[in-house]
Amino acid sequence: MEPLLLLKAALLGIVEGVTEFIPVSSTGHLILVQEWLGLTGRKENAFIIFIQLGAILAVVWLYRMKFIDAVLNLGRKSSARNLVLNLIIGTLPAVVIGLPTEKWIEAHLFRPVPVALAFAVGGLAILLVERWYGTPSVDSVDWIPLKKAFGVGVIQVLAVLFPGTSRSGATIMGGLVLGLSRTAATEFSFFLAIPAMLGASIIKLFKVRDLLSAADIPLFAVGFGVSFLSALLVIRGLLSYVSRKSFVPFAWYRILFGALILILYWNRESF
Repeated sequence: MEPLLLLKAALLGIVEGVTEFIPVSSTGHLILVQEWLGLTGRKENAFIIFIQLGAILAVVWLYRMKFIDAVLNLGRKSSARNLVLNLIIGTLPAVVIGLPTEKWIEAHLFRPVPVALAFAVGGLAILLVERWYGTPSVDSVDWIPLKKAFGVGVIQVLAVLFPGTSRSGATIMGGLVLGLSRTAATEFSFFLAIPAMLGASIIKLFKVRDLLSAADIPLFAVGFGVSFLSALLVIRGLLSYVSRKSFVPFAWYRILFGALILILYWNRESF
């Protein structure tokens, strides 16, 4: 396999791992980077889906003891039951709305201009949330009320419907609006990524299984590994960051980056 192709795989792995869990939209960045690298097509999209599993594995690895404890003590600890129930009801809205609309969204909105608009609007939303964010009523991810978990799940649908919105951005900001602390909202966003992304990735990979072969293993392995390692670093850094600071810098990044993409792509006929 060509070294240049492996380098591109590593670059996409970095983009996925770095952007998946911060509120800047991994999907939006990947769509744009794929376009710039010339890696578009069904097989290339399958690669993007696969490397998302590397980012998911990073969350599972970092929180493995919490998940093991939740499974082993599901019938004995109320905190374990609450966490599992929250993940289920927080995922349902995305499943119910996302599956029927997936094909239409991919056909019409997975393009630079719609993504850029979602970047900018999402940045403005973060600024508004931060402006009015008050004293949180929920400090721990273990004790998020079911209604609030469902509310975060409903807000997560925005990321399903509008590529570039950011799943993590929608869920974290949704958590803040509903009274979660910064750390609780961020951790719940991490946890919600597991069922949401894992389910979507498995379904999409199954649909394109005929395109994949043993020759693709090195490419997929590089992207997966780089995505996993970069996501590990970002998750740890983000938790440290949110305990001390706001999300305002991410908002301005989104607005400026969205404006740049609009300038570059607005007059192109294919967009």
